[in-house]
Amino acid sequence: MEEVVVIGGGLAGSEASYRLASMGFRVLLYEMRPKRLTPAHKTGELAELVCSNTLGSMELTSGAGLLKAEMEMLGSLVVEAGRHVYVPAGTALAVDRNLFSRYITEKILNHPNITLIREEVKKVPKDRVVVVASGPLTSESLAEDIRELVGFEYLYFYDAIAPIVEADSVDFSKGFWASRYGKGGEDYFNCVLTEEEYKVFYEALLGAEKVKAKDFENLVYFEGCMPVEELAERGYKTLLYGPMKPVGLVDPRTGGQPFAVVQLRKENKEGTLLSLVGFQTRMTYQEQKRVLRLIPCLRNSVFVKLGSMHRNTFIQSNRILTPFLNMRRQGNIFFAGQITGVEGYTASAATGILAGINAGRLIRGQELTLPPEETMLGSLVRYITTREGILQPMSPVLGLLPPLKESLKNKREKKKRLAERAIKVMEMWAKEVNGFATF
Repeated sequence: MEEVVVIGGGLAGSEASYRLASMGFRVLLYEMRPKRLTPAHKTGELAELVCSNTLGSMELTSGAGLLKAEMEMLGSLVVEAGRHVYVPAGTALAVDRNLFSRYITEKILNHPNITLIREEVKKVPKDRVVVVASGPLTSESLAEDIRELVGFEYLYFYDAIAPIVEADSVDFSKGFWASRYGKGGEDYFNCVLTEEEYKVFYEALLGAEKVKAKDFENLVYFEGCMPVEELAERGYKTLLYGPMKPVGLVDPRTGGQPFAVVQLRKENKEGTLLSLVGFQTRMTYQEQKRVLRLIPCLRNSVFVKLGSMHRNTFIQSNRILTPFLNMRRQGNIFFAGQITGVEGYTASAATGILAGINAGRLIRGQELTLPPEETMLGSLVRYITTREGILQPMSPVLGLLPPLKESLKNKREKKKRLAERAIKVMEMWAKEVNGFATF
């Protein structure tokens, strides 16, 4: 039985391992946790979610929703786990994070073709077929080896984790349950702020003490996960168009739109834990408690997890990788996950599937393959591996897809047609690559 090395037991590494094992290969999956934790991880479970507990929208007319539908056609372990431990969150695929990682860990441990090795890998094997899925929190030793391997300097940005509160400590009289535009029912609790309450909160946010960067750190944020205090510094009304926007919400107590809201989303099936949607932060712990308790519904809140910052590292895939996710100069080495420059849980997992498919095809002497550009996965991978200039992290968005032949003014209809086209061509490609797999 042919053997493949996978480095990293996150979403991408788990998907790559599961795919390769399902194709009949023996997989040596290396994961350094729990022997060595990262600044963000807390457990030794595989595929631990360290930021939000949502895998993004399930609507086919969104990039994340379309990508998940494509992943399901490819036997995705992550989407399977997500649906198994689903937590209601409107149109989003939110999960109970503990059950989610436990489900994936058990699947990996019970697969006869996968051997999980709890050790840190400090150097990428050069003489093996290997998938590097060490993630944005790659250890220093391995990061240095990868730096030498790819021949280019890293770029990096800082990701921010949002706080989580006990539901019992929330004052539910200061808001209402609803999803924007009535989509998904009452899955979010909306903490209401008047204009005066918003002003007090905003000024406190601007003056809050933040965790200082170390001398060697250059803070570069990804726009999709910007700390709330950084957004506030852009202007008084910036938050009202971002995480505190009231658009699409009607307060049933007044019949009108609130001035500002802070949305809370369930973190587990029981709904005993709630996270502050879009409230990633690098305020100090004490300042987080002081400032966030200025939000009326959180005056007496109990925080079970406070926000924090961690470094995310990614390579310039457009200089280093082919669209098949292997290195241009050393084709036996594949990369997958956020380290490639994709952003978000779903995109990271999806690249793990593709890297697994092509690593297996390389061993079998088959031509490497890529989903058609009309698919979300195909267009996303093409973007990170062919973009000119400096690569910045990219999420799955419909704007990456090639335009339709016909011109449509109706945006909803256009999104629907793009999704239908993607599903159709992915079905054909999936039939081709799934021939050797047994899920």
